[in-house]
Amino acid sequence: MAKSKRIQLVLNQDISKLGKFGDLVEVAPGYARNYLVPKNLAIAATPGILKQVERKREKERQRQLELKQQALEQQAILEKAGAFKIAKQAGEAESIFGTVTTQDVADVIQGSLNMEVDRRGITIPDISSLGTYEAEIKLHSDVTAKVNIEVVAS
Repeated sequence: MAKSKRIQLVLNQDISKLGKFGDLVEVAPGYARNYLVPKNLAIAATPGILKQVERKREKERQRQLELKQQALEQQAILEKAGAFKIAKQAGEAESIFGTVTTQDVADVIQGSLNMEVDRRGITIPDISSLGTYEAEIKLHSDVTAKVNIEVVAS
């Protein structure tokens, strides 16, 4: 049985198990005709479309470079800032009531440096007593800042 001719398409968005936005893919004619093209998930690959996709990819690459540069600047500021102090009520043997959360860390950074940090990107150890701890803040997929958190009695 002869293999049917495959069609080249450019994806308009990410499709799992097929490719990312802008990828040139070869698919079966029925898949293209009945699913991808009618749902506007892909378009036929023409030289003009390929040039457009390349321009969009270049813009996205530039945008990612700018974001990484901003993240590197933030990393330098955070690591130069020294320890951030968080005051918690303490009991006997320097144990604290409650725990230090990622929101606490984000708030103290916002308060002292006026820099917005997403709390979901902050990783802290389990803090249950007074002392100094190291927190990691993911600023970009390639950039992570390490800051010291000093838990003091209030």
